[in-house]
Amino acid sequence: MSAGGRAAQLKHTGLRPGWTTGACATAATTAAYTALLTGEFPDPVTITLPKGQTPAFALAVEATGPDSATAGVVKDAGDDPDVTHGALIRSTVRLLPPGSGVVFRAGPGVGTVTLPGLPLDVGEPAINPVPRQMMREHVAEVAAAHGGTGDVEITVSVDNGAEIARSTWNPRIGILGGLSILGTTGVVVPYSCSAWIDSIRRGVDVARAGGLTHVAGCTGSTSERTVTELYDLPEIALLDMGDFAGAVLKYVRRHPVDRLTICGGFAKLSKLAAGHLDLHSARSQVDKPFLAALARTGGASDALAAQISAANTGLAALRLCEAAAVPLGDLVATRARDEALTVLRGAPVAVDVVCIDRAGTVVGRSEVAGPGGSAAGA
Repeated sequence: MSAGGRAAQLKHTGLRPGWTTGACATAATTAAYTALLTGEFPDPVTITLPKGQTPAFALAVEATGPDSATAGVVKDAGDDPDVTHGALIRSTVRLLPPGSGVVFRAGPGVGTVTLPGLPLDVGEPAINPVPRQMMREHVAEVAAAHGGTGDVEITVSVDNGAEIARSTWNPRIGILGGLSILGTTGVVVPYSCSAWIDSIRRGVDVARAGGLTHVAGCTGSTSERTVTELYDLPEIALLDMGDFAGAVLKYVRRHPVDRLTICGGFAKLSKLAAGHLDLHSARSQVDKPFLAALARTGGASDALAAQISAANTGLAALRLCEAAAVPLGDLVATRARDEALTVLRGAPVAVDVVCIDRAGTVVGRSEVAGPGGSAAGA
């Protein structure tokens, strides 16, 4: 039997993966701190990604000062049409007094968070949690290897980042002044509609050929991890759905399995709940008035509904409802499940939906339901 699951899907696309801005910043930080402690820049510089890959990055910039060093890496997004492909990502590392820890700063071209609803506090540089953790871990490794304390200030910058950011959603969600430093795995998954949809179909075929009766469509690596923990599914049961919810549902409609779990971020699945089958940010947006109307069915007041409609992000709307004990996560999951059943058009497939936040915490779940919306056993 052919290999299946998310890793096989990635291989089957035939597209070359790339590296996230977070991976590039980590490589630049590692090189700069090493140079600060040893006087030499490692080139290439090798880092370890969250899933164990060890890519090497060539340095495009090397510079030293009295108490700081700067290294730069050019981002390679592989075959993905990423707006940050070719961007020069710099990290300047400056020594701090012992006990200071690791402090992050936004340099030119890196944005600052100005509105709530993101995984970072207002006023923080737009360097997401996983890249921060990667940089902390590599700083600790360099310190241990070369006698440093690990107390440093890391300033990440992106050449022309403010201009590039105008082509992203950053300004709309309150990240101003530049780009975000992103990535949960360090790897950029190349995006191609035809290749990705073909890989989804292959994944379903392999799961069916293996006799599996329960598969899961996941929007990314975090949802993949969550659904594995919930249901203990084997790797070949995991379909890397990405943004293509419609592709999964339409193919499973023609090639049924007994049960389909859809797991993904709350904001993405709120789009499915609103009837969108393509969840990519360029083609569908979180509909906050829709979320407000849905929250009303769960007991939200007029005032809360108005706050939801004006929320910065879907996550901000969810947090407002959590504070008011309104089960918006469950409501979204249930509506998304019902939309999925509509697309399945009576195919003999039971469906449930799991919504998560960025950390993989479950924030909403539906019951399992089969054709016609009838309840099915979990």
